[in-house]
Amino acid sequence: MSHDLKPIHEQVIVITGASSGIGLATALEAAKQRAKVVLSARSESTLAEIAARIRDQGGEASYVAADVADRAQVQRIAELAVEKYGRIDTWVNDAGVSIYGRLDEVADEDNRRLFDTNFWGVVNGSLVALPYLRASRGALINVGSEVSDAVVPLQGIYSASKHAVKGFTDALRVELEQVDKAEIAITLIQPTAVDTPYPEHAANYMDREPQLPTPRIEPQRVAKAILDAATHHRRDVKVGAMAVLNTLAAKLTPALADRLTAKQASRQQREVPATRDRKGALYSAGGTGQVRGQAG
Repeated sequence: MSHDLKPIHEQVIVITGASSGIGLATALEAAKQRAKVVLSARSESTLAEIAARIRDQGGEASYVAADVADRAQVQRIAELAVEKYGRIDTWVNDAGVSIYGRLDEVADEDNRRLFDTNFWGVVNGSLVALPYLRASRGALINVGSEVSDAVVPLQGIYSASKHAVKGFTDALRVELEQVDKAEIAITLIQPTAVDTPYPEHAANYMDREPQLPTPRIEPQRVAKAILDAATHHRRDVKVGAMAVLNTLAAKLTPALADRLTAKQASRQQREVPATRDRKGALYSAGGTGQVRGQAG
């Protein structure tokens, strides 16, 4: 059911994965529009720098270092937001990480860790946020991907996790919006490839450094879509032309989509040997305080 959402400048917005990429772009844009932002990620020092940067520019920001895989840590994010600002109007589940590697080569423990972040992190954030969003008649925004519908080779478990995020978000939307008639707006954001530090943070089983396939869109486009969903009730939003095309192809011509997406295998590797830590930011904080990634 549709209802009015507050303008951004009247909102308290919680953002996970706020230390880089889409989460950081969203936090900076929300603060610029005078929202009170609560930032969360694993890297406390990076969050402190970002919050200070926002305050220096006249904005209002607080932060909580938390691993979204742990429900108790996510609960602390909500408690700080309410303690500081009295309520939560929008909660954005953006924290995520990827693994580059063939499905038959990636270790089970790494796959499970990815799901702990990408899927259970969204579940934890959503369920912790619900009572607060019911009270404020607010918005829950989960960041999925075009691979919530399509897939991409060499990022199979990432694709599976984003399918799971879509399944959870769609079911939650039906239970809350349709069955309960609750005044909470639940949105799935599905961007195409975005120019963020995502490949630098990913675990990598390949012998070359990973990259995102082209074309890539700017993180600010996704941030704008998220903030639009925070103020206008949207069911789901595909960001970027390729997100529209790839999700449509996966639904309407799946066999053709399989053949086309196979071509992405070679386009996800840079022409440089892999040198950095193979685990990336899977188990430790990777937030760089950078919105955009390295060119490559």
